[in-house]
Amino acid sequence: MLISTSDLNSILNNPNIIIVDTRSFKEYSEGHIPNAVNLDLFAFHWIDTTKEGITNFNSQTSTLLSFLGVTPEKKVIFYDTISGMLAARGVWMLLYFSHQNVFMLDGGITKWKKENLSLETKLNEFKPSKFTGKINPDIISGFEYIRDNLNNVKIIDARSMGEYAGSVIRAARSGHIPNSINIDWNKNIEKDGTFKTNSELSKLYDFPKDSEIITYCQGAYRAANSFLALKKLGFDKVRVYLGSWGEWGNKPELPVEK
Repeated sequence: MLISTSDLNSILNNPNIIIVDTRSFKEYSEGHIPNAVNLDLFAFHWIDTTKEGITNFNSQTSTLLSFLGVTPEKKVIFYDTISGMLAARGVWMLLYFSHQNVFMLDGGITKWKKENLSLETKLNEFKPSKFTGKINPDIISGFEYIRDNLNNVKIIDARSMGEYAGSVIRAARSGHIPNSINIDWNKNIEKDGTFKTNSELSKLYDFPKDSEIITYCQGAYRAANSFLALKKLGFDKVRVYLGSWGEWGNKPELPVEK
């Protein structure tokens, strides 16, 4: 699910690729990879994982991917400042709709610039399509699934230690989901912004390969990055808790630990 700067540079003019800059419009307009469109994925938080909430998320995301112009034959490449959380969220969203031909630019635009590859400032328009993807329920989790399986799954909290411990409060309640293990998503990334090697990542995620794992953070962006790290290592059963702490921490009936 990673593509190198050199590989992307070699296919920039391929009509069957969609390059998506997930940064803010300001960053995009100051310089982006040629032919990239801008989709600031931070605008699409979703913290309602009731049955109705997931149905609405599916509908909104499908509309978004239609706007982006995704069709079955398209290779979609998301990039960020580094191998970051926004690009990871884009990759996870397409995998959730069973579009396997999706990648994150390893190292993001930081590595692209460091290698003096071409940039442009002109705004590229979307070429909308009628997106039809098939939902993959095996890579998403709502709050009920976690609540009912607290002792049966491994839960990875991709937030900072302060958020996990409860000293940093970003919801009605502080702390973490019971039994969750804190592995800050930043640990997935090298100093140069690329993903760490599998041997380094496997030291972080030292679990049996058949483990069922759920990742979460505040809004399922950092959790998406950890999802990609786990998939890179070959874990099959990995879900992202879409609502994350933005939902769990605001539901007084759900258990928390500090």
